[in-house]
Amino acid sequence: MIEARLEPIRRTAPLARELDGTHPLVLIRTDDEASLRDECFDALPSTVVIRSWTALRGLTESRLVSDPIRDTESPAGALAWLALRAPTERAVNIFYDLTPHLDDARTCRALREAVDAARRSFGVIVLAERAPRLPLLLDGEAHHWSPPIPDRQELEDAVRNALREARKTRQVKTEVSRRTLDAMIRALGGLTRRQAERVVLGAIADDDRLDASDLDRLVVLKRNALGELGGVLEFVQAPVALDEIGGLASLKRWLRVRNGSLSEEARAFGLAPPRGVLLLGVQGAGKSLAAKAVASAWGLPLMRLDAGALFDKFIGESERRLRDSLQQAERMAPAVLWIDEIEKGFASVGGHTSDGGVSRRMFGSLLTWMQERRAPVFLAATANDISALPPELMRKGRFDEIFFVDLPQAPVRRVIAEIHLRKRGRNSSQFDLDAIAAASEGASGAEIEAAVEAGLLHAFADDRRDARTEDIVSVLRTSRPLSVVMAEHVASLRAWAATRCVPAD
Repeated sequence: MIEARLEPIRRTAPLARELDGTHPLVLIRTDDEASLRDECFDALPSTVVIRSWTALRGLTESRLVSDPIRDTESPAGALAWLALRAPTERAVNIFYDLTPHLDDARTCRALREAVDAARRSFGVIVLAERAPRLPLLLDGEAHHWSPPIPDRQELEDAVRNALREARKTRQVKTEVSRRTLDAMIRALGGLTRRQAERVVLGAIADDDRLDASDLDRLVVLKRNALGELGGVLEFVQAPVALDEIGGLASLKRWLRVRNGSLSEEARAFGLAPPRGVLLLGVQGAGKSLAAKAVASAWGLPLMRLDAGALFDKFIGESERRLRDSLQQAERMAPAVLWIDEIEKGFASVGGHTSDGGVSRRMFGSLLTWMQERRAPVFLAATANDISALPPELMRKGRFDEIFFVDLPQAPVRRVIAEIHLRKRGRNSSQFDLDAIAAASEGASGAEIEAAVEAGLLHAFADDRRDARTEDIVSVLRTSRPLSVVMAEHVASLRAWAATRCVPAD
């Protein structure tokens, strides 16, 4: 019997272990096909046959310069050949971009039979995909693997290779000190080697230079290289600065003390990186602004995860969205991950739901990631309804601190009015800020901003005259703030936070 004669290959290289025959179907997520092909040649012994398939060429033996195997251009034909006619020697068969074809029942059936044939000979069928979507029937059978992220030396080699490539066609000036090179390597962290080379080439192409001024450009190009995740995770390009937020003095001090604490220098000093903050409070009080300001205060890229958009009607898709989002955040590290209105995604965990346990599984995955992640990703979560959050989320170790963002007091309301007048090109000294602060009693920062906007709109409609204090005060006095409309809810929230949270101001 074949099973008795052949034993799985046992190698130490990561890819060799994945392709040793233990798993007859391996799904590899990669956009660097050339590196995968080269690593297969390096990792696997010469006695193993390596074949590759593309829709253009069909099935070809990769170690040899040979013509494609006849009648294997179609995916079903190639898989049928492996299932019914392939020799019984140990082989690794790499299919590029096969998963879009698996909607066809015949192709899906041929893949299952080809996998069975590979299992009998310790062979492997590899699906190399950029964004894999396996049918549920096959997803449980496939072994998922992603190439390890390059280490610092590999990323440094990628920078040097990109420079060599660029100098083949243009004159490139470089002013890169060891410190700048280290900063570039940190900026490229999370990319594959090929992605890193493309990002560096993109930075060079702007001005035929590579120097310290390209660091911000590298981060932008890295974000583009990693791409978006279907509206679930988005990159926020322009987070506000701390001086653009009125109040929150306690939170600002907390952030300033921990500035730089996600860096390698902090780890070398013996500091554990901060894990995150949970920002509770009244709607419009500035929680989202504060979450954005964390990234500005620390000079880090900011990503926003829409918890409400995680859920999908297809089985397994919601969990995949969360998993991919968290992996993407780690690849951008060091970074800030902002989960806005976290209760929208996980409020139903504690109750009885009809979602088949999706909420609980996703919540468990999030808690595990929060507790065990090693990448320097700082989590800034906001919530409006604390009663909707599962108690496990607020256990010590999930967040470093829980801040309560209350409605602003008069001095802070004055600063908020000044900020929004200045943003709209007005000289705040020409307005009675104390009168605006008094008229905005009980208003949130968002409501004060809306009043300033409405006051300017009234002045514009009144024959384009200059805005006055009275325009803004009139708006504030004729509108009911949320603290009045939902007085009971605000009182309950304050009572809960009084002994459980740290005041943000």
